[in-house]
Amino acid sequence: MLASHPKIDLPILHLVGEEADRLGLECYVIGGYVRDIFLHRESTDIDVVVVGKNTLLAHEASQGTRCGIDLAQAVAKRLGKGAHLSVFKTYGTAQVKVHPTRPRGLSGTPQRGKIELEFVGARRESYQHDSRNPIVEDGTLEDDQNRRDFTINAMAVCLNKDRYGELLDPFGGIHDMNECTIRTPLDPDITYSDDPLRMMRAIRFATQLGFYLDRETFDSIERNRERIKIITKERIVEELNKIMLSRKPSVGWILLDKTGLLPLIFPELSALKGVETKDGKGHKDVFFHTLQVLDNLSMKSDNLWLRWAALLHDIGKPKSKAWDDHAGWTFRNHNYLGAKMIPRIFKTMKMPQNEKMQYVIKMVDLHMRPINLIEDTVTDSAVRRLLFEAGNDIDDLMLLCDADITSRNEEKVRRFHKNYELVRQKMIELEEKDRIRNFQPPVRGEEIMQLLNLEPCSRVGELKNAIKDAILDGIIPNEYEAAKAYLMKIANQE
Repeated sequence: MLASHPKIDLPILHLVGEEADRLGLECYVIGGYVRDIFLHRESTDIDVVVVGKNTLLAHEASQGTRCGIDLAQAVAKRLGKGAHLSVFKTYGTAQVKVHPTRPRGLSGTPQRGKIELEFVGARRESYQHDSRNPIVEDGTLEDDQNRRDFTINAMAVCLNKDRYGELLDPFGGIHDMNECTIRTPLDPDITYSDDPLRMMRAIRFATQLGFYLDRETFDSIERNRERIKIITKERIVEELNKIMLSRKPSVGWILLDKTGLLPLIFPELSALKGVETKDGKGHKDVFFHTLQVLDNLSMKSDNLWLRWAALLHDIGKPKSKAWDDHAGWTFRNHNYLGAKMIPRIFKTMKMPQNEKMQYVIKMVDLHMRPINLIEDTVTDSAVRRLLFEAGNDIDDLMLLCDADITSRNEEKVRRFHKNYELVRQKMIELEEKDRIRNFQPPVRGEEIMQLLNLEPCSRVGELKNAIKDAILDGIIPNEYEAAKAYLMKIANQE
């Protein structure tokens, strides 16, 4: 019994149970909210499954799956102000959002933060082979639990007064949580074939929770992997983003690879796998190096798009790989080639085609620049140019470059980190002195035309760039008078 558990002994849940009793309905909290009680995770989204028919209404529309909407409407009415009701008749569901201010229908301790209650009538589902959209029929609680994706998501807690807090765990979800196992309630081949997105969800949950895939679950994903082709790219990316935001994202990508899903959903990443050897010389396995970089970065930043940049930073290496008789394996300009690949990857995967994509392109394109700085003499000019091109993203770029140090040679790692600190210090000094980050040449194009009596033409841009280069090279300071004098000087020399 969980009646006294603080996540169940809530005024809002007692109210739901009271309204269900009044309408003659059974109702249960089910799914992730129940799971997270045992995993000690925060959760504010509460799924409520409703069983039966509204005894206060006799019309046919109130039967079956309609009962979830009936209960949601009754709860919203009871709560009054402070609650917002949304009804989705097509799907037979409804949502009640309860805001932090305690509505008039609640008594007891105020609920902290916003809560979202999702109401649905108990249902059974069947599927057609070419779609993950189920054919829905009225069902029992048992039917509803049978249709759940994993045992840890199939547990339910009763909210009716006479059984309040009673836990129903028909598939051993608690046991599987204790064993850190992801397992389907029924035959996994049916579960994954019916809704192939569940394969992605299994891997996502394993990554987020630090769980293992049950052997049958793993083998079934491998058998059914081709079914992922009926899932939209948007839904796949939604799961990938959750994997990317996990504490150790590499777990998910390795599972995607081992189950055979990776080449189907992300062939460019799968192409990074493997090591080629010639004349006794090999190179790093770029796939596993990439995952190590991603994990390194994830310990320092929760920026989703910087994590994507880490995953894609070497995506151009397969296209740039070449053999040099003196240097061995080379990947020249892989950053440039990788940056060129990203728009197509983002478009294919239905990822954002906006400033988020441009940010990833910039990070991938520039990720070799700080490394080249520490290998050469660190000049003021080179640091200024890096500051100018990276702009406000320079700190993120340096985090990515730090994460990219994966050598097993501890002395080499220490030397790289020490040199990076020198570069960072030089950046601070030059930024304070020259204000280079995101700067624009002090003399604007319109003024150049006025001073030199020019019409709009390419020459104006050339002169503006000459001023910019002079500032970045340290020839003149980033000041108006110096820039104007330099302009007149180079114009008079022609």
